[in-house]
Amino acid sequence: MNRDGLRGLLKRCFGYSSFRPLQAEIIQDALAGLDVFALLPTGGGKSLCFQLPALARDGLTIVVSPLIALMKDQVDGLNASGIPATFLNSTLGAEESRARFRGLYKGEYRLLYIAPERLMLPSFLERLHDLRVEQIAIDEAHCISEWGHDFRPEYRQLADLRTILPEVPFMALTATATGRVRADIVRLLSLREPRCYTASFNRPNLTYRIVPKSKPGEQVVDFVRNHRDECGIVYCQSRKSTEQLAAKLRAAGIAAGPYHAGLEPDVREANQEKFLRDDIKVVCATVAFGMGVHKPNVRYVMHYDLPKNIEGYYQETGRAGRDGLPSECVLLYSAADVIKQRTFIEEKPDPEEQKLAREQLQQMVHYAESAGCRRATLLAYFGETFETVPCGGCDNCLEPRERFDGTLAAQKFLSCVYRLRQASSFSVGLNHIVEVLSGAESEKVRRWGHNQISTYGIGKEHSRPEWQAIGRELVRLGLCRQTAERLSTLELTGEGLAWLKNRQPLTLTRPVSTVSRPVRKQIDGDVLCDEGLFQHLRAVRRQLADSRNVPSYIIFPDVTLRHLAARQPANVEEFAELPGVGERKLKDFSAPFLEAIAQWRARTNS
Repeated sequence: MNRDGLRGLLKRCFGYSSFRPLQAEIIQDALAGLDVFALLPTGGGKSLCFQLPALARDGLTIVVSPLIALMKDQVDGLNASGIPATFLNSTLGAEESRARFRGLYKGEYRLLYIAPERLMLPSFLERLHDLRVEQIAIDEAHCISEWGHDFRPEYRQLADLRTILPEVPFMALTATATGRVRADIVRLLSLREPRCYTASFNRPNLTYRIVPKSKPGEQVVDFVRNHRDECGIVYCQSRKSTEQLAAKLRAAGIAAGPYHAGLEPDVREANQEKFLRDDIKVVCATVAFGMGVHKPNVRYVMHYDLPKNIEGYYQETGRAGRDGLPSECVLLYSAADVIKQRTFIEEKPDPEEQKLAREQLQQMVHYAESAGCRRATLLAYFGETFETVPCGGCDNCLEPRERFDGTLAAQKFLSCVYRLRQASSFSVGLNHIVEVLSGAESEKVRRWGHNQISTYGIGKEHSRPEWQAIGRELVRLGLCRQTAERLSTLELTGEGLAWLKNRQPLTLTRPVSTVSRPVRKQIDGDVLCDEGLFQHLRAVRRQLADSRNVPSYIIFPDVTLRHLAARQPANVEEFAELPGVGERKLKDFSAPFLEAIAQWRARTNS
């Protein structure tokens, strides 16, 4: 099928007139029978890359999916659009499973969603040859790599399908993966000369902000109150924190619930379902929550605690704004959280694992403390250069931090590093350097004779936290190097030694010292509309969703509702032109929305 034919199928089934970047190329390669690796950011339209080919040809597409919630969500959405899809998992009774198998044998479904461990059961593998499988799509493919943040050993078995179904092409999809993880995916799935596609990691609708952590419970409550009508996720490090924070929000009159692996399964699933259906606005969760949760109207993601690494942080912030509308990502940051994470790292039994975790934590700390563009820093981590700085969508670009002449401070700090190494023939850590500069009389300072060196006590004009921030910035600037060993130390780089000799002027950045309210970025494609009508249409959508026992966004996403509220179509023909309105949804849902718009017009014009 050529691109025009694919666009017609896209509009007819899904209601969109054009493809997102790389979708058309991926779909055409899939239809040509090629193996494909696709790395598209969250909200970039990964699912369509295997869903549309499944509709463009006969036969069955098997979608390997790691989570039950993800399967049901995707199948509900496809069925609402009139697309025959089903899933097989442990939530189904024996009779329902048999009924779905009968449908699969008769060719009634185009897509089957299934978990890897169930797919690879010998009893299921025996049935594959009777199902006319045309493609295998592996979603969340980063789960196959132990270098990925969601490693799942059962994904490793999927390569066996190559010998069982040698002619069937594979498609591997993920929203986030470093170069090492990408290489693992291709190798471990035995992809054959795959066509590889990597879209930009940039999420232009997201605004990134770091806020100093101070009375964090109150900070979260204040933020959520300012976003009372919107849905959000607050990520916490511990299970206890999720429950305490959810209780604090409820006490403030905000519909919130906890989510973590220690809850009873029925409680955990109930809270997730309430969130998907907007019965609760906020979920306070550990990282156990999120993968496969395709709720498109999450307007903010907050991190109550410091994430372990940038990859996980990017994945978690990516759950905001999947619908493309402006959304916010706020991280509460404190040095105490860095110490807490280091303590967790020391508990790991494997020294190599410890070293990698320290390196990842250093990168996360540098991101949080950097005065540079957050977006550019995130994209650089994934090997992408972002040149549109200032980006207009992060705190450092929207409200640049105060800078000061740091020449003297840098000279004192780097000289202290040099003198300590010269005096003792070994390197020391950041905290010890700060103690020497501050003139501390600690046991180590006295024992090692560091109270006798020339830089002892020369830095009393700065507080210890200020010196720590200066030291970390000098590391980011490349004048010092921080090791990733258990006892992390600082040492001068060649650039740092050269700077000490030449002493060129150096500008440093003052740490953030005030809490400012996040500023939401306005983006291209943000639909300005009658907000009263938009809320009215949300109520209509909720009624339709409840009657079908599905989340509201299965009916229409917020983007479509905002277009409805902006254009206010008067008939079916005008309704059909809106994005997200395919043939089946036009037939099923146009009448109640057109009636609601007509009533709104009559009421507001009278």
